[in-house]
Amino acid sequence: MPDDLQPRTVGATAAGDWPGTDPLEANRAVRGELGGAHLPFLPFLPARGPGSDAVGRTLGVLVDLPFDLQPHGWRLVQRPGRDQRRAESALSSDINALGDIAGAEEQPAQRLRLHLQGPLSLAAGTHLHGGERVLVDHGARRELYESLAAGVGNLVRRVSTVARGAEILLQLDEPEADDVLTGRVPTASGYRTLRAVDRREATEAWDLVTASAVAAGATGSVVAPGTGDVAIDAARTSAASALSLAVHRISDRRWEDLAEDIEAGRRLELAVVDPGAPLPQVTALVESVLAGWQRVGLPVRALGALTVTTLPGLEARSQGDAVRLLARLVQVADALEQVRAEG
Repeated sequence: MPDDLQPRTVGATAAGDWPGTDPLEANRAVRGELGGAHLPFLPFLPARGPGSDAVGRTLGVLVDLPFDLQPHGWRLVQRPGRDQRRAESALSSDINALGDIAGAEEQPAQRLRLHLQGPLSLAAGTHLHGGERVLVDHGARRELYESLAAGVGNLVRRVSTVARGAEILLQLDEPEADDVLTGRVPTASGYRTLRAVDRREATEAWDLVTASAVAAGATGSVVAPGTGDVAIDAARTSAASALSLAVHRISDRRWEDLAEDIEAGRRLELAVVDPGAPLPQVTALVESVLAGWQRVGLPVRALGALTVTTLPGLEARSQGDAVRLLARLVQVADALEQVRAEG
């Protein structure tokens, strides 16, 4: 079993977005709550504006693919401009803030997660010069995948220099993956939809980015394929060391699949909290995990493969609410760890 898949205690993390505009404050809050066995992340701050959103941030790591922002969205162009410089500057500020906070810690975190848009969602959310999505052109998609893979390797190396020996884990967020794989992404005109991308291409794209991250020193990758069955099935065939899914959207059949994955050594992240909804009590959140876990006969000792997390949306909450939500997730993880230890 690979080192990054060895049993651990149950951990807590979040989806990566964070409220506010101050990267020092954001890193301080995240690392303050997610210490010990938990999984802090490099937060991104959409409130800073374009270039700090999920797609713009990811475009900022690309190699040799300039981009700008148009009224219809992000677009690949011939030469870098102001929008690209803004995205790259925001990412550099985030990394520098991480270095400042980690450098002052007496016991720096042992792990750190980086969040980026996955290659399928990036291709769906980025446009060619003529206005159509990158998704429409096979050659453009391939160029985007390769550029993202190269950029991810550079990002892992940059973050490693300030993370004080922390294991780096890459998460690829794929909210558009199922639409991409089932042909439901609209054209620029909106009058028709684009042809579905083959599942094999999706798996190869994820594996290409994962391989680059691992070659640069990351311990593995997490794919968050959304809720659609086609995307989840494709992600299960990838080289990702973990999958991230919303617990309330997992069917009994899917729980059986996940049990097979966990028994084979894959880790699992379960989003147990929606930041846009009232925050449930710890017992309810613990039961939301254990109900499916026990229904398919997974032993409680296998809970060491689990990390609890959130759905995206923390950016819309107040700083105080975001911190309280992280604290609640830590309580849930600690309660599940107690179940595991007693089992």
